[in-house]
Amino acid sequence: MQGNNNPRKISPVRNRIEIDQGILMSDPPDAPGVYLFKDSSSHVIYVGKAKNLRKRVLSYFKTGPDIHLKTAAMINNARGLDYILTTTENEAFLLECTLIKAYMPKYNIILRDDKQYPSLRLDIKAPYPRLSIVRKIKKDGAVYFGPFSSSQSVKSSLRLIDRLFRLRKCKTGRLVKRLRPCLNFQMGRCLGPCAVDVPSQAYMEIVARVRLFLEGRNSELLRQLEREMRRMSEIEEYEEAARIRDQIEALKRTIEKQHVVSSSLETQDVIGIASRGNRNQLVINFIRKGYLAGSRSYFFKDIAASKTEVMESFLKQYYGQATFFPKSVLISEAIDNPGSISEWISGIAGEKISIIKPLRGAKLKMVDMAVSNAEEALLQAEQTNKEDLMELTRSVLNLRKIPERIECLDISNLQGGLAVGTAASFVNGLPFRAGYRNYRIKQDEGINDYGMMAELVVRHLKGGEPPDLLVVDGGKGHLMAASKALEALKNIEARPEIVSIAKADERKGEKTDKLFLYGRKNPLVLRGGHPVLLMMMHIRDEAHRRAVTYHRKLRDDQMEKSLLDLIPGIGPGKKRQLLKKYNDIKEISMAKPEELSLVRGISMRLAQSIKDFLVKKGLKNPIEQ
Repeated sequence: MQGNNNPRKISPVRNRIEIDQGILMSDPPDAPGVYLFKDSSSHVIYVGKAKNLRKRVLSYFKTGPDIHLKTAAMINNARGLDYILTTTENEAFLLECTLIKAYMPKYNIILRDDKQYPSLRLDIKAPYPRLSIVRKIKKDGAVYFGPFSSSQSVKSSLRLIDRLFRLRKCKTGRLVKRLRPCLNFQMGRCLGPCAVDVPSQAYMEIVARVRLFLEGRNSELLRQLEREMRRMSEIEEYEEAARIRDQIEALKRTIEKQHVVSSSLETQDVIGIASRGNRNQLVINFIRKGYLAGSRSYFFKDIAASKTEVMESFLKQYYGQATFFPKSVLISEAIDNPGSISEWISGIAGEKISIIKPLRGAKLKMVDMAVSNAEEALLQAEQTNKEDLMELTRSVLNLRKIPERIECLDISNLQGGLAVGTAASFVNGLPFRAGYRNYRIKQDEGINDYGMMAELVVRHLKGGEPPDLLVVDGGKGHLMAASKALEALKNIEARPEIVSIAKADERKGEKTDKLFLYGRKNPLVLRGGHPVLLMMMHIRDEAHRRAVTYHRKLRDDQMEKSLLDLIPGIGPGKKRQLLKKYNDIKEISMAKPEELSLVRGISMRLAQSIKDFLVKKGLKNPIEQ
């Protein structure tokens, strides 16, 4: 498989060495840097880094029975070597990760999961903090807890906290006063500071307990609650004492369900690998304050690499883009340069991160547990992957080769206006979000889906490496428009094959979506549960979801800006100040004239005019409704 070999976004390669029949024609220097093996088409097939380029590169050209099969195959296909010198080994680490992500080389181990895990954010600077779910951890003074292994686990934790501690639920960042509290207050899940007088000190005491719970300091939290329950009972506040008693019981039941794996109550990531043939399964367990908070699996298929190489590649790619770092990382396989990788990750994290291969004791047991989980996951993966989906796709769609990289194009427009196009990218049947793209359609000929699709094909394929298979959302007309646009493109060495997918027409009694293949008159109709059809539908739905989301964002931005432009006395400067103070038109409508007048350039008279205008447009303050 060839990845995105478009070099325009990366640093230029400054040095090149030819490779003739497996012989390196000259030696690179004794210096740190990054090296790139290239094939006869000048495609990058492998990227690596080295503290000493000469020693590392020459090690690939040694002969003997110990040479790895993958290394032998790579050197056999290599026709040239480019290298980039760096001043330090840490710079080489960073450049290596950037180049791997940009080129997706054939012989590198690619971590195809750029998903950021959810965390809980608590803004302790606010007078009445609330918990929110976020996927990016920022240095903004707030306290973050996590990351959680899935959105389901973080939502489950948030529901439990809502029930136990009753923090406010308002979606707005600032506390908006209301005439009456919301339903959460009536259900006993919110203290209702927006409508009820809740002393700030009492609220912050509850916030402190939430922090104890999320930090895993459950024993300390239970002691605090028990003291508070006794105090309430002594002053004859029996109803409040009973509520705290129920809170303690619920907390104890939750603690019983948690799995303690470390008596030292450390925060660690534990990584285990299982291999069988060319299949590697990696499991990472998230240990937070001694408790197993979750885990995640990564399956690497058809990777002819050692466990050590898989482990090292995973560490560099996973922690190179991480936003949360544990104090230590326990690994099941020793790597060649743990000190260098640990130092590099520590530089990203801003604190010391240890990488440890335990040999005995409790830490070894934790690693063994991760390896056992990886072996079980590998067994399940092999059972569910007996029939290779990509090979089946090639056969069913009558393609020239296995479509390792598939991209789907979709158009979204509203009566011809604000037309947008998007591309969703999949590699070996899995989403590759780094390859997703958004486009604003430029043509203004009204509603012309075929013309828009042709423009999208040209713009998407013009600048980058084409996929193996291009999927178009639409019927036969969309397929023909895309095909003609593809034929008109110049300077594309390997043209992708193309299909389109159309929804079932229920008026004609159709029950499943249908596929249109280039050169075939009638559509290809597969059974409803056919794995190839399900994959094509998944890719199409992903492109459509992104197109609709992007279109809605642009439409909302345009609508918001046009509404502000219609208000007399509001020019570009005042509009900018309003949107700087308030996130959107909805927040502006919720503010009182007295609050609006605090914005720079907004007088009390103009603030009242803004309020009156938005009321006429149907945007009223919920308090007034």
